[in-house]
Amino acid sequence: HLDLVRAENLEKSQRAAVFMLGEAGHYNDTDTGLHIWRMADYARELASLAGWEPEMTARLELAAPMHDTGKIGIPDEILKAKRKLTEDEWVVMKTHAWMGHDILKRGGTPLFDMAAEVALNHHERWDGSGYPSSLVGEQIPESARIVALADVFDALTMVRPYKDAWQVEDAAEYLLTESGRHFEPRLVELFKNNIEAFYRIKEVWSLK
Repeated sequence: HLDLVRAENLEKSQRAAVFMLGEAGHYNDTDTGLHIWRMADYARELASLAGWEPEMTARLELAAPMHDTGKIGIPDEILKAKRKLTEDEWVVMKTHAWMGHDILKRGGTPLFDMAAEVALNHHERWDGSGYPSSLVGEQIPESARIVALADVFDALTMVRPYKDAWQVEDAAEYLLTESGRHFEPRLVELFKNNIEAFYRIKEVWSLK
C-alpha cells in the first residue's frame, strides 16, 4: 500500500512539473494556454496510429507540452515582436531549442529525456531545412517528428494577434502540401487517413 501511495505521489509531482514547465515556456506568449495541452492530445493520437505502445504514447503526451520550455530564455523584445525578426534576432530565437533541451535534460527521468529530445528537435524538418542541426529524415527523433506535425496543425487553427484561425480542413490540407518537406510523409499519411479522430479531438477541446 505504501509503495502504491509513493508511486501515486511521484506521478502527481511529475505531472505538476510538466504543467509548470509547459506553462513557463508560454508565459510570455499570447496564446490561450490550451494550445500545448490540445497539441499534446494530437501528438498522443498520432503516436498511437504510428504504432507506439500505450506507455510511450502516454509519455509523449506529457513530454509534448514542454517543447517550448526554452522560450523562457528569449528576450521579450524578440519573443513578443509583432514584426518580422531581423537576421540577428532570428539567430537568438533559434537558441530556444537548445535552452529547452538543456533545462529538461536535468530531469534525469525517461519522461524528461523525451521532453528534452522533443524540445531540441521539434523545429527540424524532414527535408533538412529546419534547425538547430539541419537533420534530415529519420535522423530526426520520431517523437519530435510527431510533435512538429501536431504543433503546426494546432497553431494554424488558433487565433493569434497576427492571423485568424484557419478552418481545420484548410490546416489539414496544408499538412498534406508539406509532406516530404516539413513533415515525414508516413505521418502525414496516417494523419490524412484518420482525420476524423483529430477533428474529434479538436471538437472536445472546443468545449473546454
